Amino acid sequence: MSFLRLSEIDVHGQHLFIRADLNVPQDDAGNITDDTRIRASLRGMRDALERGAAVMVTSHLGRPKEGQYSESDSLAPIAARLGELLSRNVPLIRDWVEGGPWHRELKSGDLALLENCRFNKGEKADSDALAQAMAKLCDVYVNDAFGTAHRAEATTHGIARYAKLACAGPLLAAEIDALSKALANPGRPLIAIVAGSKVSTKLSVLTHLAARVDSLIVGGGIANTFILAAGGRIGKSLAEPELVAEAKAILDRYPGKVPVPVDAVVAKERSATAGTLKAIEDIAPDDMILDLGPETVLGVKTIIARAATIVWNGPVGVFENDAFGEGTKALAHAIAASRAFSIAGGGDTLAAIAKYGVADRMGYISTGGGAFLEFLEGKTLPAIAILEDRAATAKK
Repeated sequence: MSFLRLSEIDVHGQHLFIRADLNVPQDDAGNITDDTRIRASLRGMRDALERGAAVMVTSHLGRPKEGQYSESDSLAPIAARLGELLSRNVPLIRDWVEGGPWHRELKSGDLALLENCRFNKGEKADSDALAQAMAKLCDVYVNDAFGTAHRAEATTHGIARYAKLACAGPLLAAEIDALSKALANPGRPLIAIVAGSKVSTKLSVLTHLAARVDSLIVGGGIANTFILAAGGRIGKSLAEPELVAEAKAILDRYPGKVPVPVDAVVAKERSATAGTLKAIEDIAPDDMILDLGPETVLGVKTIIARAATIVWNGPVGVFENDAFGEGTKALAHAIAASRAFSIAGGGDTLAAIAKYGVADRMGYISTGGGAFLEFLEGKTLPAIAILEDRAATAKK
């Protein structure tokens, strides 16, 4: 992929518009419970400020009704946290699209946070009028929000068409570099671990990956559907029987590439405080599979130990409950101990990485969820495609 990067631009004295992904979880009182995305976005802001740019940053947060301000979706807590992390006051600007005194007074070394971009009517529809208005605010547009790269919205796509210069920030560029390393020209064996509750949301990803990887490890409800496809028992476990044929097609087309679980930790309900280990053939009609069993985990660890490249999306059990977290814990530690280049992404995956303390031993941790999956699926991400188009046009 070829696109202009922030590091390649002389930004001194320039007005920069950075689209970040600051959509962080908060508790009922509005307190940020995990600031990982905020901290991941600091590098681009610091670089631009240190090089003398006047910086505007915006992001979405939550799911507000477009065109309407709501206090619960305000970026006020984000502004406060940014101020703490950057040791400066970070003003939050409301009704910013048309500029105003705040914009005229913004000078080199200043940073302003622009209120939730989804408060603006036309944001999600990628409105041309909105995109053009926003483009007038800046000399350089910087997309540093990989987590939203799969969405064509005004702040992720439209503005990049009209800004004088459009480039990728360091976080976005690093994400693409890491994913390209893992998938475009990977070291072999290449293994992918894809888990989650539904095959339907990841079936196209599984089909695409099965053709490219050396081993495809499945977990969670996805694994249960594959167990059914292989003729096994799952009791009352979460699965999608209507997609058994598709799962069986993958198993038949790529024999031996998708190891189907042979044992599992089961319980009668998800809230149980302890589970029972059973072979797949011994699972009762009222059992629920809530984690991979040790024999299955041993097979997975053997595959991981031989890998040169590992892509991980999704925990393999109900890891939030320690009684059903051993499979995911063993998987996380096996990837961390591997010599392979590893890239992990997805919200639940990041939570598992944090829980088991292996973040510093992962090759790369992606901040994207949907964008990560769509990249794995081989789809074109519109926010990246427009940056490539701008770079190609500039070379002509």
